[in-house]
Amino acid sequence: MIEGMKNTSRSLRVALPFVLAAGLLVGLFAPPAPARAQDRPAPVVAAPQADLYALDQTIPVDPRITVGRLSNGLRYWIRENREPKNRAELRLIVNAGSVLEDEDQRGLAHVVEHLAFNGTTHFPQQKLVDFMESIGMRFGSDLNAFTSFDDTIYMLQIPTDSSPTLENAFLILEDWAHNVTFEPKAIDKERGIIVEEWRLGQGADTRMRDKQFPILLSGSRYAERLPDGKKEVIETFAYDTLRRFYRTWYRPELMAVVAVGDFDRARIENLIQRHFAAIPNPPNAAPRPEYPVPDHDGTLFAVAADKEASQSIVAVYHKLPAADQSTVGSYRRMLVERLFNDMLNDRLAEIAQKPDPPFLGAVSSRGRFVGSKDAYVISALVGDGGIPRGLKAIYTEGERVARFGFTATEIERRKATALRYFERALAEKETEDSSAYAEEFTRAFLQGEPTPGIQYEYDLHKQFLPGITLDEVNALAREWMTDRNRVVTANLPEKPGVHVPTEAELRAVLEGVKTEELKAYEDTTTNAPLIPEEPRPGEVVARRVIPEIGVTEWTLSNGARVVLKPTNFKEDEILFRATSAGGISLAEDRNLVPANTADQVIPAGGLGVFSTVDLEKKLAGKAVTIRPSISELEEGLSGSASPKDAETFFQLVYLTFTAPRPDPVVFDVLKGQLKTYLENRTKSPETVFSDTLRTTMQRDQPRFRPMTVDEIPQMDLQKSLAFYRDRFGDASDFTFILVGNLDLQKIEPLVDRYLASLPSIHRQETWKDWRVAPPEGVVKRIVEKGVEPKSLTAIVFSGPFRSDPGNRINIRAVAQVLESRLRKLLREKLSGTYDVSVRPSYSKIPREEFRMSIDLGTDPARIDEMTQAIFSEIKKLKRIGPTDKEVEEDRLAELRDRKPGERLVAQFAHRQLRAPREPRRDHALPRVVQAPDPRLRQSRGQALLQHEALRPGHAVPREIAAGRASVPDVGATTSIRRL
Repeated sequence: MIEGMKNTSRSLRVALPFVLAAGLLVGLFAPPAPARAQDRPAPVVAAPQADLYALDQTIPVDPRITVGRLSNGLRYWIRENREPKNRAELRLIVNAGSVLEDEDQRGLAHVVEHLAFNGTTHFPQQKLVDFMESIGMRFGSDLNAFTSFDDTIYMLQIPTDSSPTLENAFLILEDWAHNVTFEPKAIDKERGIIVEEWRLGQGADTRMRDKQFPILLSGSRYAERLPDGKKEVIETFAYDTLRRFYRTWYRPELMAVVAVGDFDRARIENLIQRHFAAIPNPPNAAPRPEYPVPDHDGTLFAVAADKEASQSIVAVYHKLPAADQSTVGSYRRMLVERLFNDMLNDRLAEIAQKPDPPFLGAVSSRGRFVGSKDAYVISALVGDGGIPRGLKAIYTEGERVARFGFTATEIERRKATALRYFERALAEKETEDSSAYAEEFTRAFLQGEPTPGIQYEYDLHKQFLPGITLDEVNALAREWMTDRNRVVTANLPEKPGVHVPTEAELRAVLEGVKTEELKAYEDTTTNAPLIPEEPRPGEVVARRVIPEIGVTEWTLSNGARVVLKPTNFKEDEILFRATSAGGISLAEDRNLVPANTADQVIPAGGLGVFSTVDLEKKLAGKAVTIRPSISELEEGLSGSASPKDAETFFQLVYLTFTAPRPDPVVFDVLKGQLKTYLENRTKSPETVFSDTLRTTMQRDQPRFRPMTVDEIPQMDLQKSLAFYRDRFGDASDFTFILVGNLDLQKIEPLVDRYLASLPSIHRQETWKDWRVAPPEGVVKRIVEKGVEPKSLTAIVFSGPFRSDPGNRINIRAVAQVLESRLRKLLREKLSGTYDVSVRPSYSKIPREEFRMSIDLGTDPARIDEMTQAIFSEIKKLKRIGPTDKEVEEDRLAELRDRKPGERLVAQFAHRQLRAPREPRRDHALPRVVQAPDPRLRQSRGQALLQHEALRPGHAVPREIAAGRASVPDVGATTSIRRL
């Protein structure tokens, strides 16, 4: 996703290597481990109790989870969890989605989900949303739902410190299960909202998806039952057609309730039984049908080109039977598969950094597809015209594994990384967020995923990782990468000079790989230390304690300042941030492109004597991350580490300052990636819209324009290196902040050696203000681009702002009140939009100013109507102000928006930096678009994420909202319409 204008610095971000998502899970039980890779790590040794788990043993349920089934068939999962405190995650899961729709119901599974928020027996009309807002919960973030092919999921996040609130929450779940009223007036109003959601989703990706799904899901009902349905059905369905779907499929034997949070388990179980046990199943109900995705011999091809496509992606799907997950043996099999994908992904990432790489990024993964099918997918993001070459490259690597296998050093690194991930997860088991458990239990119901608990999974890793051999990992390449049940998809821009590959050409590529002469992969490693010679340590020369917030401050001998805040929120985590004023604002105009790219092209080369690839290997099994940044107004570092790996982390900080490693090969790769992206980015109407908005607000100031392909020749590695060294060449004006599980006695020697020893020249400098004042009066811009009947509108107010706590509270409060009012007016009353957002942003540096952005998508024919309604509501708010009820609801919401620990850390960081944190610059390199996701969900949050890319302001984290505020009369309006 190309982010919105988080500040007004020039738009250029480079990310290497790219990570291309294929819409599938890489692992079945946990996300990819964040730790990096290392050379020759200590071998993973079997646990002493290695014989405890037999392969045919059924994986048990964690004893802290209560799993039950009511007499009517409804199942439930309950787990007490204290993070976040006084909060619970609730889910009603219905094993029914769009695949069950009759022909006259296309899209109605999604419509049912919408209507569940617009009238039930105990919460008529909008009373459900009103209730949630009255207890401080946000519509969208705390109250949401998703509809997919196979299921519909309703989600609530609620406070648990009120007994009536808890009772009402379960009454809401019960009403969703069997008491949605489907009033005709509500149905007709919701039609327009759902059409607007459909409208927001239209574009190049959707058009290409619609061409490819009938091939990808050939012969299956899934190919013709996308959750968004058919627009003509949504606009014309009979009321009873909708009720028929609800009556047929919303029944307790197809449902589950999930509850995780800070509550008493026995009480929750009683609430579930009381609210759901009496719900009957329909008499003579037909069994829920399962719709297979038929097997097919040979390979199918689905190539789609579109004039508005901005990227070229090739993916190969290998459809497989859904894996059993119930036994210890199936878990061990998952470990083997995970090692295969992790090692192949390491190789693909390495290729992406070689000269003239065949792809910009690539990924290998296996996970749930649709229905009873899994899929192994290998995919790549390529340059224009690069589909055949990219396909050959990714498939060649699979063939290389099939012929020669992985190496002993590769598998040992990945085993160490996997085990380290679970060691950290085990250490953090008491601080796991309730939402993660709720997602796990949802998969347990829908996919049969076991829930044994982190200790059990860690023990399985300890037992089985040492015994997994290269032979069994290597065998997966031949097992998975066959031509049976294989589908090749290709998405690319349709434009002059870019050849659209034919089926025959792509088939020839795959056939050619089989006879290609290949060499075995060589895993180059080094035993060199990170730092050849340890630096001469400095020392702490002054100390200060701030007892009221538990902060310690040290001044170092080189002038740097270190601020430390021990916390117990996470047992195995230290968060780190370093900052210094200056940034790109100190770059001369003639060096602006090298300065803007410096914090990307320099770190991409590695550190010290280690290339990026070598550094990844060196750090296998280490839980450390670090990233330098140079934004408009400051330079700095951010990262995290396990206390166990603190010294390695401080060594990386030292090297980041003192030993950047420019790599001409990687630099050329980055230039090629950027060129590919910039050549196509303006094909997206949304991108043109966003660019127009930012240039309007900055009056086309040259320093803040989005980068163009014509500026690529101005990139210069040596100039970027010089700017990077200048920005990190003086540690005396840096403030280093450490928050987390800190032992100050153990940390101080590391600070002395690796921070106090950093070079310092004690210069006095600050940032330079290049910003121009926003437009005065009312400025209107119309962008006409795109072929779909859709429009996007942004109304932006801006002006001077006194950034004190009271004003920051007020501007956030008025934005939330206005957003709530506009949602009720534009969405619920006028059915004119799916989502309207009001986002405030404000800054203290380089000048005190604010922006308030109102964004919505609507039918192009209704832009003027929606805009007039917005300004009418603004005038009303200015004239009368918010009601006491609105103020109280917002106050509660802001109090609940942050966990206690987050509030404390945010307060601490704000006090230490003495100014709001400066947001990062835009990402202007390719957003890595997912390959078509067969589990496509229609979501109340999905369009919000899509719309996020158009927001010009950066919403600073909220605190507590109350009070009244007014909106100035100056601003800018930008609309985008189809041609």
